[in-house]
Amino acid sequence: MRVCARRRSRTLRLWLLIVFLGLHLLVVSLVLSIYHTSCELHSYPDIQTSISFSVQNASASISTMTAAGSDTQEVEMDGTAYDLAKLEALYSHPLYNLPTPPLPDGDWLLKVRTGKKEEERSTQQWLSANEEDYDPILWNASAETHPPWLRFHLGISRWQMYQHKDPNLSALTQQMASHRIVSAVQKSGGTQLKLVMSFPNYGQALFKPMKQERHEEANVNLYYFSDFERHNAEIAAFHLDKILGFRRVPPVVGRLVNVIKEIKDITTDHKLVTTFFTSPVGNACFYGQCSYYCSTEHAICGRPLKIEGSMAAMLPDLSLAPRRSWRSPWRRSYSRSKLAQWETDSNYCDSIKKTPPYDRGTRLVDLIDVSILDFLMSNMDRHHYETFEKFGNDTFLIHFDNGRAFGRHSNDEPSILAPLVQCCRVRRSTLLRLHLLSLQSYRMSDVMRASLSQDPLAVVAPLLTEQHLSALDRRLETVIQTIQDCLQQHQHHSDVIHDDIADYPGA
Repeated sequence: MRVCARRRSRTLRLWLLIVFLGLHLLVVSLVLSIYHTSCELHSYPDIQTSISFSVQNASASISTMTAAGSDTQEVEMDGTAYDLAKLEALYSHPLYNLPTPPLPDGDWLLKVRTGKKEEERSTQQWLSANEEDYDPILWNASAETHPPWLRFHLGISRWQMYQHKDPNLSALTQQMASHRIVSAVQKSGGTQLKLVMSFPNYGQALFKPMKQERHEEANVNLYYFSDFERHNAEIAAFHLDKILGFRRVPPVVGRLVNVIKEIKDITTDHKLVTTFFTSPVGNACFYGQCSYYCSTEHAICGRPLKIEGSMAAMLPDLSLAPRRSWRSPWRRSYSRSKLAQWETDSNYCDSIKKTPPYDRGTRLVDLIDVSILDFLMSNMDRHHYETFEKFGNDTFLIHFDNGRAFGRHSNDEPSILAPLVQCCRVRRSTLLRLHLLSLQSYRMSDVMRASLSQDPLAVVAPLLTEQHLSALDRRLETVIQTIQDCLQQHQHHSDVIHDDIADYPGA
């Protein structure tokens, strides 16, 4: 009995094991079947179509975006090329290429001495003092041996800072934008920080660092005399002055400067070096010493080391070419409560016309040229102007120190045009160029955009925003309308138009 019971128990366990194994195999086969089916997309055409459609859409979207980006880039390139073509056409226009007689020797600011003493020199070379970091001086009477800054100085004449299409301009601006800086010291005077930078060939430039982003407008609560000086305004003023055909602003170019290597490490200005510090986020900063905005709260900071700035070519030393500073008759009061006489006296210009040097020559229309330039770029800070003493009263006015221009594009300041409005006098050449720049073919905003695009800092961001460029066109219309109003007020056009280009056939 016991043996039979054991046999039945073994048989039962065997059958249970067989059943368990069979069930296990069945479950495994079902799982494999389901997994295999789920991986076979061809058995679900709708799913395959949906995935394929999505991939195609994604590819199409990427292609479209790429094409759109390419088209945008091409449009921008085409626009830049179109503007540059306008600028070239403008500078090729007869109004910018008027024939001029050869200048007598007395009409050049400086000239190279070629006396007997120089001829006796065996090499006719000027020897340098072998100062460290400076190049040896190997110049002689030949212009080919002169560095760009010296050619610029020798090219200044009685009537302009440089000649139209001067081939030396590009070499000079390239030097200021890229040559090694061997010295950096703070310039004395003025209300805001600026540095004198020196180069190995003894050239120098005035550096104004960036204090305000290009897109920012001047604070409406600040008076004109406490506004920031903007580096891009200095650059833009040089280009605008050139586009107007004045050529009275010393050449200016933009540059990125290393705060440590190109200022702190090489400066001999002990007062300046004590103002350097590192900001909480690790940027190299300094603030210098000046009347306005020279403090840790208004520090000039790199990002983390480099800062933008304008580099303006220095004029000849005062010992070689003395300059006279003149108080502008339309100087503002620089007071929060008082007005200047010209702001309250409607007949103010009548007395100015009787006062030297405005009672003869071109000084009055020279000053009105300045007011037109200042109105276009919204510069209210023209309290003085300078001339070279050598030329007496018969010479151009130097249009420098333009840092407070281009502060606000949303507002026009009509009082800047007071000299034009009150005196109703303007050069014929200036009027014709203004009309030219109002035409679509030479539109001021377009040629200005093209001209500024050639500056090294344009690769960082446009030097002027589109709002500022549009403001130029708007203000140009105002200037032309103001002159038209003057012509209507006077019986004879000659009372308004000073004809400085009598031989030009244009209207």
